[in-house]
Amino acid sequence: MRQCVGILLAGGLARRMGGGDKPLLEIGGRPILALAIERLGAQCAALVINANGDPARFAAFGLPVVADSVAGFAGPLAGVLAGMDYVCARRPEATDIVSAPADTPFLPTDLVRRLYEARQKADARIAVAESGGRAHHAVALWPVALREDLRRALVKDDMRKVSAFIARYANVNVEWPAEPYDPFFNVNRPEDVERAAVIAAG
Repeated sequence: MRQCVGILLAGGLARRMGGGDKPLLEIGGRPILALAIERLGAQCAALVINANGDPARFAAFGLPVVADSVAGFAGPLAGVLAGMDYVCARRPEATDIVSAPADTPFLPTDLVRRLYEARQKADARIAVAESGGRAHHAVALWPVALREDLRRALVKDDMRKVSAFIARYANVNVEWPAEPYDPFFNVNRPEDVERAAVIAAG
């Protein structure tokens, strides 16, 4: 999709993994982030990594790294805003961003196309991925035009829940099958690394 920029959200604290960068953990000899880049990159005009701290740790991936502009690890919404800010400054031709957690190695290869189609059909502003009856609010198609609304929600309203912000606008969920594996499976715990390796090898 020519007018869409992908934002890989790597700004989390990874508390359940004892800290560190979950996207840099390896599955089958490759970083999880490399797998996410491969899946999402083919669907977007460009990719950006949202991460806080020293950006040099992602240098090997050759992508721009943007930090949250809202202080205090404000969660995925801050990463979405950072992506929108980047697009407005560097890719002004892009009308939309697609966000996804950077520790999600098996993103669907039809993610962007189906989000766009569903949003247009439903006349919605935001399209959200869903699998197994569960919405994945951090995996969504967002119009960059919501940038200042999102900034106000974060800074003035102290909003942190992605679902609460999405609920302010006409939105649509797009279902993917959760078998033979959930394409939105993400690595949150040490045992998830083993499970991901099995999926990747399968």
